[in-house]
Amino acid sequence: MLKIRRGVSPVIATVVLVAVAITISVAVAYWMGGVSSSYTKFEKLEINPAVCVYTGGAAPFWNVTFTVKSTGTQQVNIIHVYLNNFEVDGYSTSVLEEGKAVCSISSSGLLIKSGETDNIYILIAAPKADGTGGYKTLSSGTTVNIKLHSANGMDYTKMFELT
Repeated sequence: MLKIRRGVSPVIATVVLVAVAITISVAVAYWMGGVSSSYTKFEKLEINPAVCVYTGGAAPFWNVTFTVKSTGTQQVNIIHVYLNNFEVDGYSTSVLEEGKAVCSISSSGLLIKSGETDNIYILIAAPKADGTGGYKTLSSGTTVNIKLHSANGMDYTKMFELT
């Protein structure tokens, strides 16, 4: 009676084992991909060359426009702007005093989602008539360093020349 019972042939057993191994490895690969993607998010910001326009008149100033693009996998929140390592005097372009610089970013920051672009406007007032003011050394032809600081602690720098 025991001789009538037969086992699975070695070929069928090998095929079943290989199929189970492939199924388990695919499931583990999907699981690891999901786990690792939550740890590999990063922010990256590209700053395109600045467009700088000098506006003369009674209250002369430079209007500097930057186009920025978030190229990382995580959104970027710009919270501080520095010119030559000094923070701009205000985060609203509505009021500009002599010898000061203001930026178009709101007080809560500028949020740029991954893959999106945005413009940042910086107004730099010419020095006061008496030569004082925070940016008294700036003049046409001067190279200025801008630094954008994100909420995650990253700094993005770009140099431009005042025209």
